[in-house]
Amino acid sequence: MKREGSDSEEFIPTRQSLLERLKCWEDQESWRDFFDTYWRLIYGAAVKSGLNDAEAQDVVQDTVIIVARKVEDFKYDPAVDSFKGWLLYLTRKQISQQYRKRAREHGGGGRARNLDELTQELEEIPEQAGAGLEALWEQEWERNLWDAAIAKVKQQVSAKQFQMFNLYVIKEWEAVDAAKTLGVPVAQVYLAKHRISALVKKELEQLRTKLA
Repeated sequence: MKREGSDSEEFIPTRQSLLERLKCWEDQESWRDFFDTYWRLIYGAAVKSGLNDAEAQDVVQDTVIIVARKVEDFKYDPAVDSFKGWLLYLTRKQISQQYRKRAREHGGGGRARNLDELTQELEEIPEQAGAGLEALWEQEWERNLWDAAIAKVKQQVSAKQFQMFNLYVIKEWEAVDAAKTLGVPVAQVYLAKHRISALVKKELEQLRTKLA
C-alpha cells in the first residue's frame, strides 16, 4: 500500500525523480539500481535478436554508456514518450551496431567481398533487430520486472523463507515436499508464500512506478 503525503515520494520514487537522480554522475546508488534493474532486459533482448553472449554484453555496456551521456537531455513527458520506449530505441540502435560490426569482421582478413555478399548478410539480420523487437521488448520488460522484484525481495527475507518460496511458488513443488526437504512444518511454507508474494507484488508496483 502506498503511503500518503510526502513519505510516498520518498518511499516510491516517481519515474521522473529517478531520472533526475540519474543525471547526477556521482549518484552511484541510483546508477547501481538502474543497472541491476535493466541490464538483464537489454541483454535478453540482444540475445533473442540473434547476438551471441559477447555481442549482447557489448550491447548492455554501450547502451548504459549512452544512457549516461544522454539522460541529462531526456525530457520526461509520458504524453510524448516513455523511458521504456526511449531505452528500447537506444537498445535497438546498439543491436544494429553489433550486426554491422559482425558484417565488417566477416569481411576482413584481406578477402574481397562483393556487394551481393554484403547485401545478403544484412538481409539475414533477424527481424527482432528491427520493428519486431517491440513485441519482444514488451515480453522481456515484464519478465525483467519480475526477476528484479524477486532479487530485491530475496534481500529482505531470511534464506530459509526464500527457499520455501522458491520451491513452492517458483519451482512449483508440492507444499508437503518442500516442507520435508527443508525440514519445516507445512504451515511455514504457506506463510512464506503469503508473506513473500505480498512483498513481490509491492516491489513490482514500485518498479512500474519508477520507470515505465
